[in-house]
Amino acid sequence: MLQRSLVLLKPDCVERRLMGQVISRFEAKGLNIVAMKMLRVSPELSKQHYQEHVEKPFYPSLEEFITSAPIVALAVEGLDVIRLIRDMLGATNGLNAAPGTIRGDYSSSRQMNLVHASDSPESAKRELALYFADADFCEHELLLTKSLRAKDEA
Repeated sequence: MLQRSLVLLKPDCVERRLMGQVISRFEAKGLNIVAMKMLRVSPELSKQHYQEHVEKPFYPSLEEFITSAPIVALAVEGLDVIRLIRDMLGATNGLNAAPGTIRGDYSSSRQMNLVHASDSPESAKRELALYFADADFCEHELLLTKSLRAKDEA
């Protein structure tokens, strides 16, 4: 099933200049980036994005981290993309992430784990709306899509 996911390249990814390497992995997998922008997350946006964590004891350090430097927000589209991206990222804690995953190759932290990705279609819809307006999406079919999957794979 064709889906969209929000992907955030977090401040540590931007500061370490790993943005291109992370994006290139999504592109190499044949995923389609349909929106992208660099921005600073405000405390208000952080509270909206991490609404389920605001009352938890670790939230202040999470907000401090996510607002500390620019991020890059991506809308990524593809077949079963929500599961696929999360598999590509690896375990939340970089120390537990398998080699070959983005976090396994570049992270050794639970919080500074480079990338956020939506965990369900419902989360993706809510999160994408926080970062992108409808006019921000540049929908298109890549010319190489026919070389990436069979016609009956949507």
